[in-house]
Amino acid sequence: MRASKLLVRWLLVAWLGATASNSSSNPFEGPAVTTPASRIEELVFHRLKRLNLEPANRCSDAVFVRRAYLDIIGTLPTGHEAREFILDSHPDKRAALIDRLLARDEFADYWAMKWSDLLRVKAEFPINLWPNAAQAYHRWIRASVRENKPYDQFARELLTSSGSNFRVGPVNFYRAMQNREPEGIAQTVALTLMGERAEKWPPEKLEGMAAFFSQIGYKSTSEWKEEIVFFDPNLATNGLAKAAAFPDGRTVMLAANQDPREVFADWLMDGKNPWFARNIVNRVWSWLLGRGIIHEPDDIRPDNPPSNPELLAYLEKELIASKYDLQQLYRLILNSQTYQLSSIPRSDKPEAEANFAHYPLRRLEAEVLIDAINQITGTTEKYTSAIPEPFTFIPEDHRAIALPDGSISSPFLEMFGRPPRDTGLESERNNRPTAAQRLHLLNSSHIQRKLEQSRMIQYQTGSKKTPREIAVGIYLGVLSRFPTEAELKTVEAYFKSGKVREREAAVDLAWALVNSPEFLYRH
Repeated sequence: MRASKLLVRWLLVAWLGATASNSSSNPFEGPAVTTPASRIEELVFHRLKRLNLEPANRCSDAVFVRRAYLDIIGTLPTGHEAREFILDSHPDKRAALIDRLLARDEFADYWAMKWSDLLRVKAEFPINLWPNAAQAYHRWIRASVRENKPYDQFARELLTSSGSNFRVGPVNFYRAMQNREPEGIAQTVALTLMGERAEKWPPEKLEGMAAFFSQIGYKSTSEWKEEIVFFDPNLATNGLAKAAAFPDGRTVMLAANQDPREVFADWLMDGKNPWFARNIVNRVWSWLLGRGIIHEPDDIRPDNPPSNPELLAYLEKELIASKYDLQQLYRLILNSQTYQLSSIPRSDKPEAEANFAHYPLRRLEAEVLIDAINQITGTTEKYTSAIPEPFTFIPEDHRAIALPDGSISSPFLEMFGRPPRDTGLESERNNRPTAAQRLHLLNSSHIQRKLEQSRMIQYQTGSKKTPREIAVGIYLGVLSRFPTEAELKTVEAYFKSGKVREREAAVDLAWALVNSPEFLYRH
């Protein structure tokens, strides 16, 4: 892009930023939250009061519709969807929107992506599931999310399934790890289903848990790269699997033909177990509010206490009472005033973020970001895999959040921090902005071509609309809100300056909004 053109666009960004920050009409927040509406608020606000912290105001409808779409289905609302929600006057429209989004297909796509990160769904090195197995694993995960399979059943199938890795998706749990020795499997189980890093445990504690996974057999078939995972009692040598110990220290004697994985699953899913429900409610809270009640969500240990123990205990109790219904847990959190607080803090104390006094700013994940750009522009992306096998051809209209295999990627996804899915750690995903990312969004032909081909801009500029009407359409399409009056005046002045033609001015406006923090971050 020519330097003079880039300068003009930068001036537009600066003008819009100045008008948004100085506008008397705040598009981001509503009135203060005065009375707790649920048990979540009672626990969160009581903690804030003890710390002398004020909660943020309630977020505006425009912020909520964008936040809910991104957090629940990983997808930006269309301009029409945003307009319809903002203008809706029904008092229960937020709860109704949450229910609609939980029922959409994109919900299964997005949350299958989140689980595939944790469960290491990847065909290539170093996981080496191979494409057929990765596809089977992803199909099982997505179907489980779509059906709202109870979480205890989901976890039990991961732990106890046997069969072909091409046909029984969850058996790939025992293949999608770099260390398949009993100790390595125990570490993966502890990380995924208990939120603990077992490599830091005392050796005897890890050894006791490893005994439950010492009789897992792997057998090849005549089909290339197919493998059968099964309980093999013949692996019980020297009494290794006869004496096992749960992580709470309790020992158990195993019968000769008893699958130790079943015994461990029974212990883990007991309602009195302090690890199972706590781990998943903490993860879900972290996914929706950007930070775990125990932080980090996969580093639970005695010397890393929860910031709000009462809140964590309440969510655990509710999950168990619902028979491990994860969608009910989502509803409980999403409908809370805590989730619906503005991202504009009312205190600069560091304790505010850790105690959920406001919604945290978070950059969009790589997959969500490129899908949002493609939705705005009506363009597609090319995704490929280095493995020359079936399933490596991906249709160009395929959504990034729905990619079934971590080995299928693109330069954009790699640049913007998509996790490699090597370890199952939450920290593998890198959402920290970099100079290369900023330059790509600002000055790459990749993004420029998408904006120039944008169907949204073609529609807005092709029907004899005024600059004000064009601005409203682009703001709703990109930022999911109406522009303020001050922003409208700035855009009108730019359109009427005579420096650019109408369509070019519309492209410049879309470019400025796509490069704004308001677009790039959840807020």
